[in-house]
Amino acid sequence: MSNTVETINPATEEILNHYTLLSEKEALTAVDNAHSSYAQWRKTSFAERAKLFHSLADLIEARADDLAKLMTNEMGKVGAQGKQEVELCAKICRYTADHAEEVLADENRVYDEGTAIISYQPIGVILGIQPWNFPLYQVIRYSASTIMAGNVTVLKHAANVFGMAQAVQQLYEDAGFPKNVYQSLLIDGETASKLISHDAIRGVSFTGSDEVGKSVAEKAGSQAKKSVMELGSNDAFIVLADADIETAVEACVQGRIINNGETCVSAKRFIVVEEVFDQFRDAFVSACKKLVMGDPTADDTDIGPMARKDLRDDLHKQVKQSVEKGAVCSLGGEIPDQKGWFYPVTVLENVTEGMPAYDDELFGPVASLIKAKDTNDAMKIANSSRYGLGGGIFTANKDEAIRLARDEFDTGMVNINGYALAQPNLPFGGVKDSGYGREHGGFGLREFINVKTLMIAN
Repeated sequence: MSNTVETINPATEEILNHYTLLSEKEALTAVDNAHSSYAQWRKTSFAERAKLFHSLADLIEARADDLAKLMTNEMGKVGAQGKQEVELCAKICRYTADHAEEVLADENRVYDEGTAIISYQPIGVILGIQPWNFPLYQVIRYSASTIMAGNVTVLKHAANVFGMAQAVQQLYEDAGFPKNVYQSLLIDGETASKLISHDAIRGVSFTGSDEVGKSVAEKAGSQAKKSVMELGSNDAFIVLADADIETAVEACVQGRIINNGETCVSAKRFIVVEEVFDQFRDAFVSACKKLVMGDPTADDTDIGPMARKDLRDDLHKQVKQSVEKGAVCSLGGEIPDQKGWFYPVTVLENVTEGMPAYDDELFGPVASLIKAKDTNDAMKIANSSRYGLGGGIFTANKDEAIRLARDEFDTGMVNINGYALAQPNLPFGGVKDSGYGREHGGFGLREFINVKTLMIAN
């Protein structure tokens, strides 16, 4: 097995760089170094940490062009969306810096024999295993709250974005963080799995597929180590009879093609009540036909290439299997004859249970249109998925939408009459096969924390 990997531009298929993987011994030494840095880092004040995270935010903003270009080159992200990702990461750093002291402040309580203090303390080295689709955001999302809480972290990033892995470590170091508080380790999945057993690793934050995530969670659980799992999804966006179709179509198209369709919390299944199904379908397909697929560096491009050839081929296989089982392809569905790992915006109708387009996550620009009898049927279909990350509802009745979202939707997040990605001040995470734990909004600050009780007798 080779100890080198190469990154490839998915739009041009040109090799970008070669990287040498760390040996298992080198990776274990890195964890030891992180543990040594933790002894001092945990004693720093919130004010000291906040100052460093504001410096990190400044650097991220200053290097926005280079970071966005790196995303485009390594995984095909459309340029404008890369800039948006960079801006979000800076906001996450600032929000985390400004709110950590309040979220993790000691609490005073009374018990029968005296008074008590509840203290929130860091626990040590946290292993991050993160994917390629938001190569800067995924890392900042977990590492900012982890490190701001007083922990330290080592990261196993996806091999096709190792350039970003190195860039993030450079950002942390240039911002002034002590050595080894944050480390990007160029390792493979097998080595990352072995690190879970290292005595100094106290928790694991994983983002990726539910299949791999369950394996990581099992390994962490066998070691009695805390984990946060942000896994895949098959988000349902429900369009009810009284919805504004123009608004629904605009939001649903955006939600399906954002990040070239390679987003865990993107809109994937579109469950439309039969009264307005044809109207929605016609408008949705029409809007999709206007989208421009091509060079991700061009200003007028809506859809770039998929990140890897195997991902493109797997997606096409899911489309073909769905069609073989009775789905109708209303748009797209064929691999274009051109250089690069492109896949066209594809719309599938007559999607039913037992098809990949109904049951599984389609991680690319493919939309599944599903007809429902009424609101109750739509909710039943939406909740029939094994996933539960996000979802959406479109209706003129906002109060009913809130009721359905709060009381009926079996997901961690719900959009109402719109589509939005993660927000620094709102919790992010799912249920069922979409994982557990929450990030953002202060919630991530308490994930890898020892909630310590001090009981002081009168």
